[in-house]
Amino acid sequence: MQHSPIHYAIVDDEEPGRNNLRLAMAAHPDWQLAFEADSTAHARAGLARCRIDLLFLDIQMPRESGLLLARELGRLAEPPLVVFVTAHNTYAIDAFEVHALDYLLKPLDDARLAQAVERAALLLAGRQRGAYGRALHAYAEGPAYLAQISVRSVGRIDQVRVADILWCEAQGNYVALHTATGSPLHRVALSRLEEHLDSAQFLRVHRGAIVRREQAAGLSVVGDGSYLLRLRCGAEVPVSERYAGAVRELLRG
Repeated sequence: MQHSPIHYAIVDDEEPGRNNLRLAMAAHPDWQLAFEADSTAHARAGLARCRIDLLFLDIQMPRESGLLLARELGRLAEPPLVVFVTAHNTYAIDAFEVHALDYLLKPLDDARLAQAVERAALLLAGRQRGAYGRALHAYAEGPAYLAQISVRSVGRIDQVRVADILWCEAQGNYVALHTATGSPLHRVALSRLEEHLDSAQFLRVHRGAIVRREQAAGLSVVGDGSYLLRLRCGAEVPVSERYAGAVRELLRG
């Protein structure tokens, strides 16, 4: 059965970068190049001319950052999906992962490109443009601290309100966001997520746990340098000796 083509565009001020990406996309025959642009201004003209499904967007461009175009797209109800293309920048990559957005590092890696393309195809098949738009908007225009977390699973993106999170638990490469109704898994390092949570609302209590401050109910000693924090929701969370003093201070307050 023949599939309808998925239309994509490339925005990169460097011609070799555009060439490399176009050639690499030849391995994905269901994807059809709609246009290339060497600036955000030319990209806007291309976007006005045709509807695309995916935009490969370089961030570091001399005349205008790709992030400004991303901010504009984030205001649309159903924007194209965006895969950011960037040189290694730890802060930017942390932000992409926290918001469940995809990115490619320069120089291009074919396996990583294939993964990004597959994720995009699944989101498009699941008609997730609206959910993706909310994630992109939160990244591009959101406050310093998260108000919602975009959780990406196979073929979909769901939003979890930070106000509903009782505590966060590291589980391998994921973080379980424990709420009163469930514990969705978000693929991000706990330390990265912590940077985007308001410390006035959340407290790190263990290398694998962050709790909402108002949930703290009682602390008990369970071993040499080991503690358990009882939360008002009924959960018991490990507390390491490093954070025990801060937890005691919280409970005294």
